[in-house]
Amino acid sequence: MHVTHLSLADFRSYARAEVPLDPGVTAFVGPNGQGKTNLVEAVGYLASLGSHRVSSDAPLVRMGAERAVIRANVRQGERQQLVELELNPGRANRARINRSSQVRPRDVLGIVRTVLFAPEDLALVKGDPGERRRFLDELVTARSPRMAGVRSDYDRVLKQRNTLLKSAALARRHGGRTMDLSTLDVWDQHLARVGAELLARRIDLIASIQPLADKAYEQLAPGGGPVALDYKPSSPEITGHAREELYEQLMAALAESRKQEIERGVTLVGPHRDELLLRLGQLPAKGYASHGESWSYALALRLASYDLLRAEGNEPVLVLDDVFAELDARRRERLAELVAPGEQVLVTAAVDDDVPDVLTGTRYAVSEGAVERI
Repeated sequence: MHVTHLSLADFRSYARAEVPLDPGVTAFVGPNGQGKTNLVEAVGYLASLGSHRVSSDAPLVRMGAERAVIRANVRQGERQQLVELELNPGRANRARINRSSQVRPRDVLGIVRTVLFAPEDLALVKGDPGERRRFLDELVTARSPRMAGVRSDYDRVLKQRNTLLKSAALARRHGGRTMDLSTLDVWDQHLARVGAELLARRIDLIASIQPLADKAYEQLAPGGGPVALDYKPSSPEITGHAREELYEQLMAALAESRKQEIERGVTLVGPHRDELLLRLGQLPAKGYASHGESWSYALALRLASYDLLRAEGNEPVLVLDDVFAELDARRRERLAELVAPGEQVLVTAAVDDDVPDVLTGTRYAVSEGAVERI
């Protein structure tokens, strides 16, 4: 699978941009702040309905514009599709596939698939647990686009349950009043049902990606591993793997923590509180790995994601956003050699010298919002 043409309207710094794309390597080269990352960010948005740089859509719309449009022609084998997203901050986004408007934005998931490397990836190792949960959930959704609906349902149920718990906690603090919490049982069931599906998918993903991450780390830093990924649920009662088993265990954990949750006014059990533990050798990577080791670990997780998706069909687009400037010469060359055979590789760099020689292909110069082939 590869993108053959990218069109932008009022996206980030671009009033309009039309960028033909070839298979193989395409590098966008230009000084920082000129719009290189905006281009690959748009491709990534089509794949995930989100940005790797910001958490909301508002910054993606050009200043002074009401909406932004991302449009891409995508080829998979002999099949071509036109996918379009209209970003409307504060209102519902809109989507079209082959010019049909009878689709939801999440219906476009799976048409474009990407694995994106960026300086922000260091947070996968050094950041808080939310970064690692996001990594898992985005990859879960890339493997099975219908999981976008499950994640949305979980967030909605969690929000409703937290609202009820917060109200109960406030009532207790002000005069010791009690609330009718009979509906909490219903929310427990909803949370456990969708939470169990998300948990089962995460656990299956970790089992699949573990050997691939270890292999990728060895390729990037020979002799520096092994690496191991361990899933740590929010409650010791959660030990299962199958969805029904996890549902029962989540229900039991919610019952066990209910008193404490009512006191604190927040949900303490569920996938939103879980952690992915990363080990390097016998030690946790976070806090013990050097800067170079942390970079290698983050890159290994992305390479493992790429290998997994490729093995399951429909090879993703590889995006390397200003990554090579962050790496020493040895890691730079190893990474370049590993990604060079990809069906489509999009690279951003401040100067030509940041793009390793093995990544030959199309070059674009990006300057002041203009994208010109060179």
